[in-house]
Amino acid sequence: MRDTFLPFSPPLIEDEEINEVIKTLKSDWITTGPKTKRFEEEFKNYFNAPSALALNSCTAALHTALVTLGIGPGDEVITTPMTFCASVNVIEHVGARPVLVDIEADTLNIDPEKIETAITPRTKAILPVHYSGHPVELDSIYEIANKYNLFVIEDAAHALSARYKGKFIGSTTNPVCFSFYATKNLTTAEGGMLTGDPEFIEKARIISLHGMSRDAWKRYSKEGSWYYEVVFPGFKYNMTDIQASLGLWQLKKIDRFQRRRREIAKMYNEAFSKEETLEVPVERPYVEHSWHLYVLRLKIESLKIGRDEFIEELNKRKIGTSVHFIPIHLHPYYKNKYGFKPADFPVAYSNYLRMISLPLCPRLNNKDVQDVIEAVLDIVRIYKR
Repeated sequence: MRDTFLPFSPPLIEDEEINEVIKTLKSDWITTGPKTKRFEEEFKNYFNAPSALALNSCTAALHTALVTLGIGPGDEVITTPMTFCASVNVIEHVGARPVLVDIEADTLNIDPEKIETAITPRTKAILPVHYSGHPVELDSIYEIANKYNLFVIEDAAHALSARYKGKFIGSTTNPVCFSFYATKNLTTAEGGMLTGDPEFIEKARIISLHGMSRDAWKRYSKEGSWYYEVVFPGFKYNMTDIQASLGLWQLKKIDRFQRRRREIAKMYNEAFSKEETLEVPVERPYVEHSWHLYVLRLKIESLKIGRDEFIEELNKRKIGTSVHFIPIHLHPYYKNKYGFKPADFPVAYSNYLRMISLPLCPRLNNKDVQDVIEAVLDIVRIYKR
């Protein structure tokens, strides 16, 4: 057994990021400034995005996208129950109704075959989530969106560096929202990015910063002007140069980080795929998984304990885990407001009861990974029916 507890997903922050933050703190700019602009440009270039807007969270990106597209009271937005609450909260924030559609049994992404039956005259958009970093079936979703004249807003909080049919998620003109939270594949501690068509992004830029007609940081630069106009009652969603300082170096290291994530996922797959009580994640042949999460699913009928007890056993062995996610329709707010029952989305509910997210981050060394593998297999050995 390990001597120390293995955290679920600690960030990998190195000297370059730390030194860059110190430089920023000693500079004239600590809020939105030249480093934020440079981070946007380098992010855009790396992922072949048409345009990019750095924000203070993925939630901010999702909310800004909905508002920029004019989605509001009386509208409906189709999304998945298998996501973090932010994906659905933002739909509530704009006064629209979230319409949940069940998921695919293998990828745990929204099931395109079920989307069309959920469309009504009020439907304005589809908000798919690239669950755990496995891209959704974008071709099918866009075919449906084009047929019914709907917007598509991709929640790519998990999908940084993921590819669909050879193209990076975020390289198309539709709105795509990324997260740079502490556990993500690239972190700025808190932060996010919104990509999309340049005209859309420029409108979103105004909405994301108080609705001012000029960037705030330009007002205080040599080239700026004190005069501005508020053209929309916008938000305070801007990223700071302190955050961007982290992002600039994290982006330079993203290839190395992703290689390590793939190595760890491969080690897990090789260890668990032959164990009849376990189900490993899938990766369809035409996608590149970002491996933000490694979600192991238990075959509960083959074990004497359930998921919760399995997590407790891992914790006893000093292995940190998490569960992604408690489905939206089980949370009190949504359950009470919309009358959801657990069985309303049976694929999401049944998979929730048997999923465990194992440690996965570039900081893990091979000994850490082996400790996780041995702990999982030891619990299986003890509790297998």
